[in-house]
Amino acid sequence: MASIKGITVKILPKVQIGLDEFNAPIYEDGKAIEVENVLVAPVGSQENLDVTNLYGKKAQYQIAIPKGDEHTWTDAIVEFFGYRWHVFSLSQKGIEKMIPLEWNDKYYVERYE
Repeated sequence: MASIKGITVKILPKVQIGLDEFNAPIYEDGKAIEVENVLVAPVGSQENLDVTNLYGKKAQYQIAIPKGDEHTWTDAIVEFFGYRWHVFSLSQKGIEKMIPLEWNDKYYVERYE
């Protein structure tokens, strides 16, 4: 029986570089960090309809993050399959000890141009 294995995904974390005239933070993309064993799955039509109704955005993929990962994925830019993607959903995180596999956190992504 083959085990489930994810792919390597690059995350470009946001780095605060200052404040604007209204004291709102100004961010720029940081250096790409490779995260191994991330599951990537296409979003089905019914699930996409639900996500669109909830967030107002069209999800193309769902990514599952390995247990123990400490990166901030919400609103991050990620790279996989040769494209850039925007993580737009909130974390759907499970309790690590209660989930038997290696992943306990998932997000939706949309194409980023």
